[in-house]
Amino acid sequence: MITTLVLKKRNAEQLQVAQVTLGMTSIHVLSENLAVEGTTTYLDSHAAADALDNAGIEADISVSSLTNRRKTLLICDMDSTLIGQECIDELADFAGVKDRVSAITERAMRGEIGFDGALRERVGLLEGLPLENLQTCFDERITINPGAKTLCATMKAAGAKTLIVSGGFTFFSERVGKATGFEDHQANILLEDGERLTGKVADPILGREAKLDALKANVSDPTLAVAVGDGANDLAMVTAAGLGVAFYAKPAVAAAAQSAIRYTDLRTVLYFQGFSEDEFVEVG
Repeated sequence: MITTLVLKKRNAEQLQVAQVTLGMTSIHVLSENLAVEGTTTYLDSHAAADALDNAGIEADISVSSLTNRRKTLLICDMDSTLIGQECIDELADFAGVKDRVSAITERAMRGEIGFDGALRERVGLLEGLPLENLQTCFDERITINPGAKTLCATMKAAGAKTLIVSGGFTFFSERVGKATGFEDHQANILLEDGERLTGKVADPILGREAKLDALKANVSDPTLAVAVGDGANDLAMVTAAGLGVAFYAKPAVAAAAQSAIRYTDLRTVLYFQGFSEDEFVEVG
């Protein structure tokens, strides 16, 4: 097993304290004063993360196998993972129903209610929204999360497939895919009449099992995939992947995932696979 440690900020003193806290040996520097890997007595990421929290160190950590460490498939959720927003909540603002939709979204992402029914209910509240609002929403509201472009470009340079699987909508996943460099995308289709949304979504709905199916369809062995997500509908793919990463995730996802990102950005997914900073393909 190998332990990877990534600080929130470059700090030589904090990094030294973290290494001592974890009893790290055979240390290899991935990024000066920021990220290292080595061996420890910790057998899982959660226990190691608890030790760092107790020491007051803001860092993300992964304990993983050295076998097939660099993955051949990068599969990522979109909303609140590759981007900083939930697209349906932002669309709901244009329709004047954001509070109602956001409350349903939060419950669905926590796994408190079924995803399919929650999606249909929220889309129903968007009935009559003019189509031009979708592009305005993308242009004015949607922001790419730090590290997303570098993560995608570096994985592609290493020969991996890159795929977005979203419980959101193809209108946004297509545009986010182009903005971040992902090769393909899958999401739900909003139905419209040529001028406005009808309040319906096409069947079948892409939810938890569809995300897992997408992972299995794009790699010969799930252990060769790295999956990144934040909500309950990401659980199946995150737990099936060889490296499952919970990204600023809901509690149930963070608890079930092999590793979690709580302090840093999406570049940490690369460190967790043993990439050093000088291997990163930085994209503006």
